[in-house]
Amino acid sequence: MRLRNIPGSREAVAADNRCVHTPEEAKGHWHEIFGNDHPVNAEVGMGKGRFIVDMALKYPDQNFVGIEMYESVLIRALQKLDRRKKAGEPVPENLRFIRMDARDMDLYFEKGEVDKIYLNFSDPWPKDRHAKRRLESRQFLARFDMVLAKEGVIEFKTDNEGLFDFALGEIEPAGWVLDFCTRDLHADTEAMKDNVMTEYEEKFSAKGNKIYKYIIHR
Repeated sequence: MRLRNIPGSREAVAADNRCVHTPEEAKGHWHEIFGNDHPVNAEVGMGKGRFIVDMALKYPDQNFVGIEMYESVLIRALQKLDRRKKAGEPVPENLRFIRMDARDMDLYFEKGEVDKIYLNFSDPWPKDRHAKRRLESRQFLARFDMVLAKEGVIEFKTDNEGLFDFALGEIEPAGWVLDFCTRDLHADTEAMKDNVMTEYEEKFSAKGNKIYKYIIHR
């Protein structure tokens, strides 16, 4: 999918104090950034930010970091917060953003600094030669391992069955363990009790697409 460039998005993101801009101010300093010692959770590839904003509002006793590679996408999350503030709606204080490539996770987080990683509706990179680019690949699991806490977990959701099958096949070779797995999340009453949807999830599930989910730990 070709991204639409939004004029001024780079400058707006660079000037926004809700974004953390350099590894020097981030790595090893997240509890200082948030001003507390609450758990730090990260969504890699947050898109327009619905999930991470709703999670931050739902769990005020946890901290959340939204990671997005493109300014033209990240700016949408910032605008979402601005609209909430203008409308007099609650705005989470326990939320920050980073414009970065997921391959650079260890530059922005110290080992053990992240308690949970969310991967929601990641790019499936359907061609076999691009498998290493999938966030659920063993290559990326190794990168996430560099920053995840000892008891940390990764939660992954998608509507792409092929990507889900691939992701399941990467777990054991990468040295991880499957804690939870469903091929129809919205039919699982217990799992849906705490489910927070993304924009894609709402769109795809409304079309009748099944939502796949797993939770893994080392």
